[in-house]
Amino acid sequence: MTSSPTGSGTAAWEVLLPAASAPARSRGRALRTALREAVRSGRLTAGTRLPSSRDLAADLGVSRGLVTETYEQLTAEGYLRSGRGAGTWVSEAVRAARPRAHDLAPRSPGTRADFLPGSPDLSLFPRAAWAAAQRGVLAELAHQELGYPDPRGLPRLRTALADLLTRRRGVVADPERIVVVSGVTQATALLGFVLRARGVRAVGVEDPGSPQHAELYAAAGVSTVPIPLDDEGLAVGALYGSGVRAVVATPAHQFPTGVAYSARRRAELLDWARSVDGLVLEDDYDGDFRYDRAPVGALQGLDPEHVAYTGSVSKSLAPGLRLGWLLVPDSLVEEVVARKRTLDLGHPSLDQALFARFVERGDHDRHLRRCQRAYRERRDALVAALEEHFPGTEVTGIAAGLHVIAALPERYGPQERFLAEAAAAGVAVRPLSDCAHTRVETDGKGDVRLVLGYAQLSPARIRDGVRAMAEAVTT
Repeated sequence: MTSSPTGSGTAAWEVLLPAASAPARSRGRALRTALREAVRSGRLTAGTRLPSSRDLAADLGVSRGLVTETYEQLTAEGYLRSGRGAGTWVSEAVRAARPRAHDLAPRSPGTRADFLPGSPDLSLFPRAAWAAAQRGVLAELAHQELGYPDPRGLPRLRTALADLLTRRRGVVADPERIVVVSGVTQATALLGFVLRARGVRAVGVEDPGSPQHAELYAAAGVSTVPIPLDDEGLAVGALYGSGVRAVVATPAHQFPTGVAYSARRRAELLDWARSVDGLVLEDDYDGDFRYDRAPVGALQGLDPEHVAYTGSVSKSLAPGLRLGWLLVPDSLVEEVVARKRTLDLGHPSLDQALFARFVERGDHDRHLRRCQRAYRERRDALVAALEEHFPGTEVTGIAAGLHVIAALPERYGPQERFLAEAAAAGVAVRPLSDCAHTRVETDGKGDVRLVLGYAQLSPARIRDGVRAMAEAVTT
């Protein structure tokens, strides 16, 4: 048997022995892979002399030619070095560490009850209908549609989206002005880059509002100006005073306050946009879900030339699909499409065709109806549990979406202590103050105001979580 190579505690034949037993057709590849990984991982260290091809072939029970080919290939790649009559050695050039994949995806904190807002119930995802749509698409998709797509999106999907958005959200939806994107995040980034190229340096954002908007516009080189809200929506007086010519709005169901913009405020907002030749950036993030009446239509339907409208399947189906849409005024189409082309050459064709079929066959509408029933029940369960365990709590915002605002009585404060005790009990909650762009000073006595998401929890988990939170903060 060959002795252990210099500088290594493992003999070469021991490292390669499992690969030598691979099927004959793949044995050479297996040997090369095993030797390469042994060098990368440090099992065979730099400067280690390897056995001769004759000796190693005998140890492994393979042909000498197979070992010779392995040595030659890895020498050509730089893992080994050799010289005539000097043997074969592990190269000193190798510094690669064994790669490890890390999961940076946001995950549930693994608590007793996760009331963090923004997540749908992923267990409701319509797997059977989705799989059927996928099989249908694979059977019918033309070969040429697997090439580079139109950066706006497949015509089939843009047509299906135009019909869907016109019917459900009341938009003016020309398929030629729809751009398929990987969610509202990309839509926001696209608009930010285009506005920056047009000389826009600041965009108004709702305050309180989604922190994501400020981060995304900053990444595009555009600053944000917080615009306060009142009971009807954005404070238009402050908007005029800000000097901005573009503003982000969530008029159907404002995040996080839960306010639906009044008809008067919608009209005032559009009057502002026309007067400054500006743009309203409408984020219709959960406009499909309204529990006390039919959803209010999108703002875009009132003035398509002054509103850019965006939405996605992140709240209705699953955020992991990374599928959304951006409907822009005619004056912005070419610039948005050009920017989309340079970013990624278009959204994946198979995903687009699949969702188009899902919409066309009515599966999307059926899924929304199922979610509507489930989320309404969960909202009712949360409101009832808060009333039982935190009497005097004021739940604000319209009966819509995936979250509520809960203002607890002063006796449960201060907020910092409440949050710490809830976390210690395994209940994850988010304070409303996390969504504020400007700091609001409080007296420190009460002011426990929470943004509570409920869609991802069953009614039983909701009741258990609220009870656990109450027990933690009252003991």
